[in-house]
Amino acid sequence: MKVIETGLTGCLLIEPQVFGDARGQFFESFNNDKLAAHGLEPRFVQGNVSMSTRGVLRGLHYQWPKPQGKYVSVLDGEVWDVAVDIRRGSPTFGKWEAVLLSGENRRHFWIPEGFAHGFAVLSEKATFTYLCTETYDREADAGIRWNDPALAIDWPVAEPVLSDKDTRAPLLADVAQDRLPVYAP
Repeated sequence: MKVIETGLTGCLLIEPQVFGDARGQFFESFNNDKLAAHGLEPRFVQGNVSMSTRGVLRGLHYQWPKPQGKYVSVLDGEVWDVAVDIRRGSPTFGKWEAVLLSGENRRHFWIPEGFAHGFAVLSEKATFTYLCTETYDREADAGIRWNDPALAIDWPVAEPVLSDKDTRAPLLADVAQDRLPVYAP
């Protein structure tokens, strides 16, 4: 398992070692000890799977209070996965990192608490899975508009298929300060 630092402190790209032969493939999708060597020891309390078709964009989602760390990957298909630092006072506030996750590359992306998260489906369909450090809480559910000009995320989908909730999400500048996580170095 190879752990790669990204441009956002705390966000990690994990590339598992894949073993394959005529029977198929095997790889470790999660190993607490190996991730702990990089300062990551999450306690997962909820696992989710979403299935989407080409052009679907989900996000940018976060919870506050009760923030969720997310360990995400794609079982089948391909997505452009994005994390945005929305922690008040963070030196990388409003910055984003994107990675290509697919059933073929088997990568995982760790998105810590305090980040908004979203993805766009690039393949005909995609099965996306994520482990969360906090359970879903409807009252804490929040979002940032996917195409916020201040974020300038380079989405590879020109006209995405969106939920009503994602279409109506506010710009980051319009979110009340007490509805954003606080940076704690």
